[in-house]
Amino acid sequence: MTALELAAKLRRREVSSVELVRASLDAIRARDGELGAMVEVAARRALRQARAADALLARGAPGAFLGVPTAIKDHEPVRGMGQRLGSRAFRWMISPVDGYVARMCRRAGFVIVGKTSCSELTILPFVDSALHAPTRNPHDPSRYGGGSSGGAAVAVAAGLLPIAPGSDGAGSIRIPAAFCGLVGLKPSRGTLPNPYGLFDGVNLSSMGPLARTARDAAALMDVLRGRDDGAFARACDDVVPALRVKLLLDAPLPGVAVATEHAAAAEDVARALARLGHRVDRVAAFAGSIDEFLPMMARMVAKVPLVPGMAGLLEPTTRWLREQGRGVTRSDAAAIAARIAGRVLAWFGDADLAVMPTVAQPAPRVGAFAGHSGEAVFRAAAPLGAFTAPFNVSGQPAISLPWTTSSSGLPIGVQLVAAPGRDALLVALATQLAVKTR
Repeated sequence: MTALELAAKLRRREVSSVELVRASLDAIRARDGELGAMVEVAARRALRQARAADALLARGAPGAFLGVPTAIKDHEPVRGMGQRLGSRAFRWMISPVDGYVARMCRRAGFVIVGKTSCSELTILPFVDSALHAPTRNPHDPSRYGGGSSGGAAVAVAAGLLPIAPGSDGAGSIRIPAAFCGLVGLKPSRGTLPNPYGLFDGVNLSSMGPLARTARDAAALMDVLRGRDDGAFARACDDVVPALRVKLLLDAPLPGVAVATEHAAAAEDVARALARLGHRVDRVAAFAGSIDEFLPMMARMVAKVPLVPGMAGLLEPTTRWLREQGRGVTRSDAAAIAARIAGRVLAWFGDADLAVMPTVAQPAPRVGAFAGHSGEAVFRAAAPLGAFTAPFNVSGQPAISLPWTTSSSGLPIGVQLVAAPGRDALLVALATQLAVKTR
């Protein structure tokens, strides 16, 4: 069932929070040994929260997801839990306080059952470090589940959790959503608070939902926004006017080949939009390069504070990125961001929507980057963000929708991108597409 359906059953007292949390814990015990989505499970604490939620539900207390289980990405602070940031260097760190994401989830009534895995310092689009076993795709455990929010995506796709928050600095929500067959939404810059600003000087990053449906994703957006107006949930039922749509099938990075089935999925979404009355035009890609984006990412990694002895425990790619970012100033990063954003927004122009593959290729096989140098891993993995990272720089909202499966049974996601501030359009259109065209 979806997270909203579970929340409704809880309010009707058709199921208890204790039952749901036990089911989640049972699923984690049964499947996570193979998948590696969870890095910490707080079973006793979760059951105490569930019993408290059941008492509140009996009194009719508010809370959009009161009693529903979820888990928090491992780079986020959760009171009394580890905050490993996907790294051996932080393996002993325990947070004394809740961060913003945990506070908002508790405010909505979620029961936090543990922490989900992420790539080291949330850098790479797959989760595989010396800290723990790789995070594997539930549709094919020989492949990665994506990253950096890989644990959250795998946990939801595998049925360990009904819904989970993630974060996205270059595709870290949308890439695992596409690989795992989920809805993953990166909001517009400024739509949600940015708790990552201390390290992210150009505001590439945002929190956002990983969910099974657009309605679930919209409801979690309302939770993360910290308001009780339900604006995104209501937007799911908005009437969508006729739109001007751009269809992009070629990757913005030179040399990145787009798999035939991934391009075909984007074309299928374009045809669905045309049937709904929208005007669709295929357009050429804008130009981009890994080396142009690199200084912004490298500066973020270099700004993460370490105490003596920690640097030697970092992965080779992280060490290489920190070295690349040491001389990059905030003004340097801002100038690069402005240049790329200007190019992307000029390409988007006066369109209402752009449609494209979320990722160009299927999820890599586990171990595909083993033995590479730090730089080689980054350059080999970065093309996974070819369609996603530009819209972190431009600040536009983007959503990955689970559209179809490949001939080998792997999910294929299609990305919709709107103009800055038009997040509500994306959730409305995603809901409409799911209801009317599938």
